[in-house]
Amino acid sequence: MEAGSGNRRIQVNSFITEKRFKRNNLGFTLLELMISIAIVGIMVSILVAVLRLGFRSVEAGEKKIESLERVRASVNLIDAQIQSEIPLTAVENGETKYLFTGQPALLEFSTNHSIWGGETGYVVVSYRVVEGEQGKRTLWASENGVGQENKKEIKLLDLFDEMSFEYFYQDLTEKEGKWIDEWTEATFLPKKIRLHLIKDRKDLSMILPMKTGSGLTSIQIK
Repeated sequence: MEAGSGNRRIQVNSFITEKRFKRNNLGFTLLELMISIAIVGIMVSILVAVLRLGFRSVEAGEKKIESLERVRASVNLIDAQIQSEIPLTAVENGETKYLFTGQPALLEFSTNHSIWGGETGYVVVSYRVVEGEQGKRTLWASENGVGQENKKEIKLLDLFDEMSFEYFYQDLTEKEGKWIDEWTEATFLPKKIRLHLIKDRKDLSMILPMKTGSGLTSIQIK
């Protein structure tokens, strides 16, 4: 009887020990699973943050490229119109004047190159610098045929910290010239125009030469 009881005790103890061992193993498995889930969650969070940062960087890069392309296209358009400038004159109050206005925030002249391309003949184009919210500058261009009142308008450049026009003055008797803010000379036109542009602390200014800036024969509009 004692031997049988001993065997039963050994079997019971073995069963209890095995059950406890299984429980312990099960507990460690759940703990490891929870730790694994936590690590995976952290890794996913980091991955999501990195992807968001990457998407934002790509989006910012695309916006920057788009902005630079817009500036380049707008400047090319302005340059094409300046290169095609025609020195038209008109008589006002008995005085013959060029159809040209040069101020820091306004550039107006006559050209045979239309912004819209479909226009034929001479057009008068005006570039206006307008200050908007938070002091940001915008460049608007308007155009109408000579002798016509109907105007078309388009926004070329936007959200610049600084924007203005400057004009290179050089008298025919002078060897050196100088940049001035406003053009008041009535007998000839500037040789060069500088478009002063500052955006995000970057200087994007450029100089645009005028082919007719030396007092070439003008065409009079009656």
